[in-house]
Amino acid sequence: MTSGPASTTTSTTASLWRELFAKEDWWAIWIGLGLVIFAVAAYTAGSSIVQWIAVTPQKWSTLAEVTTQLGANASRYLSLFILFAVPFGIAIKTLGFRLRQFVPAFAIVFIVSALIYTLGAWDQASRHNLEPPLVALALGLLVSNLSRPPAWFDSGLRVEFYVKTGIVLLGAQLPFTLIVWAGPVAITQAAIVSLVTFGVIYFVAVRLGLDRRLAAVLGTGGAVCGVSGAIAVAGAVGAKKEDAPIAITLVVFWAIVMIFALPLISRSLGLATGVAGAWIGTSEFADAAGFAAAQTYSGYAGQPGIAGTADASVQAFTLMKVIGRDVWIGVWALVLSIVATTRWERTGIQSRAGVGEIWRRFPKFVLGFFIASAIVTLIAQGYNYADFKKALTPGLVGPLIGLRTWAFTFCFLSIGLSTRLRELASAGARPFYAFTAGVAVNIVLGYLLSTQVFVEFWQRIGQPLP
Repeated sequence: MTSGPASTTTSTTASLWRELFAKEDWWAIWIGLGLVIFAVAAYTAGSSIVQWIAVTPQKWSTLAEVTTQLGANASRYLSLFILFAVPFGIAIKTLGFRLRQFVPAFAIVFIVSALIYTLGAWDQASRHNLEPPLVALALGLLVSNLSRPPAWFDSGLRVEFYVKTGIVLLGAQLPFTLIVWAGPVAITQAAIVSLVTFGVIYFVAVRLGLDRRLAAVLGTGGAVCGVSGAIAVAGAVGAKKEDAPIAITLVVFWAIVMIFALPLISRSLGLATGVAGAWIGTSEFADAAGFAAAQTYSGYAGQPGIAGTADASVQAFTLMKVIGRDVWIGVWALVLSIVATTRWERTGIQSRAGVGEIWRRFPKFVLGFFIASAIVTLIAQGYNYADFKKALTPGLVGPLIGLRTWAFTFCFLSIGLSTRLRELASAGARPFYAFTAGVAVNIVLGYLLSTQVFVEFWQRIGQPLP
């Protein structure tokens, strides 16, 4: 008995449904949107349960105050741990990892993140540059490179999972009114930087004698979304299996360098928070690292010479990187696959990325970001900006910002704990030179666009909408 069209359709449908629960991107969407819907339902019902659970350390000046805070909020911290651990645990189990390893590993990540978050609430933290993202990253790097954490602990270091969930939650902070207002500038600036950066890296790599497929992977890693871009284009152009890891290594190296460098340089230049966030979004290569840098700079808001709101740096970064640059990944994969097929045939490349391949590589958590934004946009209908800040921000958006910050802190700590500096040196000299040339151009061009060409726009980020 042969299978007919009906059985084929059924099989395809079943495969699509399985994918919705078999990929980390989709689980980030389900968890992020689940938290958003939970918060919206509670807000609509007049409940403050989400505000109670989404506990964050308050400002303190003495250790006695810290002890009092932790004691008074112990049940809230436990509830917050459960709120994260249960959905993360279900996802981890479904994805094929061992739950008995993840739970204790995540508990350690949560406790250390709480201590780091508390340190960041110290009233002298900004004075000593003890911003939570930098502390989390530095501590993680110190531990991972001076000792070797046990293998089971790696199950709790879900860098991409945490940051993707955080990005979905971030969508609730950016209703479509802001995205529509900001989108054209972000996309224009992203297009300029992406084209120039790719061209520089590709040209230098080819001149240094590197294979064009590796040059394309390196260029896309620098021009669009570092890790995802490198993986997508490596598959699209038929690159060698070692090409994507080389690009990813260089992306991670420079992303970590700029986590520290960009906020400190921006601070020394006295850039407004929105302008600095745009520069970081233009110059950083990885979402997780970029959020760490933008979140760090948000801690400088209100200091002498630093204009703008604390949220503006993260908002500008998101508009520039997640909306402006990351959404180009499918375009680059498609264009380069066609170029590889039609112009590079003598290199043995025969593959072309079709619509299915582009969809498979597309960073789907971005869809969650937009859906979360749409949900809050619907709730905010009829509100003006002042009413939105007065009513929705403390009751709905504020708690979601707190949950997002926790997710990002898990991510920043995990980056450090999973990065081995010795491994970053294995990429070789020529790829390093080519990618670094793109880094230099990227930083300078991003600075000029953010502080000169579009400076008036980025300075308005976080201010009342027109």
